[in-house]
Amino acid sequence: MDFPHVLAFRRYTISCRSAGDVLEDNPVGKLKVFVYDLPSKYNKRLVTKDPRCLNHMFAAEIFMHRFLLSSAVRTVNPEEADWFYAPVYTTCDLTRAGLPLPFKSPRMMRSAIQFISKRWPFWNRTDGGDHFFVAPHDFAACFHYQEENAIARGILPLLHRATLVQTFGQKNHVCLKEGSITIPPFAPPQKMQAHLIPPDTPRSIFIYFRGLFYDNGNDPEGGYYARGARASLWENFKNNPLFDISTEHPATYYEDMQRSVFCLCPLGWAPWSPRLVEAVVFGCIPVIIADDIVLPFADAIPWDEIGVFVDEEDVPKLDSILTSIPIDDILRKQRLLANPSMKKAMLFPQPAQPRDAFHQILNGLARKLPHPETIYLQPGEKHLNWTAGPVGDLKPW
Repeated sequence: MDFPHVLAFRRYTISCRSAGDVLEDNPVGKLKVFVYDLPSKYNKRLVTKDPRCLNHMFAAEIFMHRFLLSSAVRTVNPEEADWFYAPVYTTCDLTRAGLPLPFKSPRMMRSAIQFISKRWPFWNRTDGGDHFFVAPHDFAACFHYQEENAIARGILPLLHRATLVQTFGQKNHVCLKEGSITIPPFAPPQKMQAHLIPPDTPRSIFIYFRGLFYDNGNDPEGGYYARGARASLWENFKNNPLFDISTEHPATYYEDMQRSVFCLCPLGWAPWSPRLVEAVVFGCIPVIIADDIVLPFADAIPWDEIGVFVDEEDVPKLDSILTSIPIDDILRKQRLLANPSMKKAMLFPQPAQPRDAFHQILNGLARKLPHPETIYLQPGEKHLNWTAGPVGDLKPW
């Protein structure tokens, strides 16, 4: 029954080594990573203080650290390392509402880099050119949740030569550094597993979405939040029977996604959200409404084959766009989504599993090797300005 799907998937992956087949790659033996032993105030103590950060969408930074400590790619000999990793949990300092405080993050990251540059010689050899950091906040190492402010801040100057592993990705954006690795946000694998329903359950919902349409606290008019795309979605389709959309988040949310043909993934304050992960895991065709988005592991996952892309300005035509997709195309996308490798690549399970998101990150780092000789500084040469950036970032952390 799945034979046509298998053939289609093989034809696709054989014709394009850069997407699809590399999901099967094994990074072990292709790179070695040295994990800095930082004081617990930069990582573990924050989790002890507020365990909520283990469950929010930014938790990849925590689980990546835990994974690397026991990974076969880890080396305790820094002289043989290809990459150096500094475990800094910049999104684990939470407000009472459970939201990260990104305003402290630059000072925290700067403090950690000062620590490793004074204690070990490796940062100073390259100004961080062979180091990587996980930066999973809305606009990554720009450290702000509102785009205008994130753009004004820019990427923390001390990270300009490092590789950033981040959930944020948008083409030609100041918060996406060339060479960054875009990853999925964290979505709890065990929780999703607990809500699986029989795979032959009919998909009786055509278009599904749960979430905000207006951020009344920060943008009551709806023109800035989601660049107006969510407001347009609500105003145009709130009474359309093809659309099951609401601000309510029911207990059956995961089950509903498994009963849906299309799951809307519009931008919010940032272009990405966990809905993309949930849609792929539950086999619901993701409808991606975020202009110029760079999707997770885009060199490994054939997003054009499994998703639907709709320009933000075309949201008012969403009904005609989706109803005009031929049934054969819908079935083909659903079959590709059923491939277990697609689902594994989007998840950070504990313990790790072959071909999961942890391994895709390592594969991405391995594909960036060998480092060019130009990353190594000549005696007396410096590229980074330690006093660049907002004055507030220079305060001790």
